[in-house]
Amino acid sequence: MATPSHRTPLAELVEELLATDGPLPIVAAGEPVLRRPTERYDGQLDAGLLSRFVEALRVTMHAAPGVGLAAPQVGVPLRIAVIEDPAPVPEEVRVARGRVPQPFRVLVNPSYEPVGTERVAFFEGCLSVPGWQAVVARPAQVRLTGEDEKGRTVDEVFGGWPARIVQHETDHLDGMLYLDRAELRSLSSNQAMAERWTQPTPEQAAASLGFELP
Repeated sequence: MATPSHRTPLAELVEELLATDGPLPIVAAGEPVLRRPTERYDGQLDAGLLSRFVEALRVTMHAAPGVGLAAPQVGVPLRIAVIEDPAPVPEEVRVARGRVPQPFRVLVNPSYEPVGTERVAFFEGCLSVPGWQAVVARPAQVRLTGEDEKGRTVDEVFGGWPARIVQHETDHLDGMLYLDRAELRSLSSNQAMAERWTQPTPEQAAASLGFELP
């Protein structure tokens, strides 16, 4: 593992971001950092700085609010993301989407692969694409591998909405936005979502907007 002194520019960038209190600024689509693969975390930040950065990601995610946040979304091209979902949704939504609470977790150098062939489609949004949502078909289950912030191995199968969250955040670390996988005919403003497409599943939106679901 590299020592922090080998990657001083990234450490300096994070120190600069953490110099002010409160949530970090979230960068929006159009910023190159969102379109470039990130560096694997290999000790570029020492343990103390990593801990402070992870806490800043958590504060920023909560403030947004969101259920996940990747380092490039705050301008840091490191392969680190955080997730947390209290899942405060009605029972019919929980059942339809498999949205169950997820505790706060740190994903370091994550990657995923599908488990089985089933795909499910739901509306997604992104903190870096504010004001819009679109339907994305994704594998229903994925195997996520990587580490946590302590360097412990992560090797876990996720299903339902948690599978969608880890795919969305890991995609960020590969320079991909959810729109790259979306059915673009489904693209809807938040206002349209609130007025028309709040159903647990997107079948009505598919019929009205003219796109197919898997």
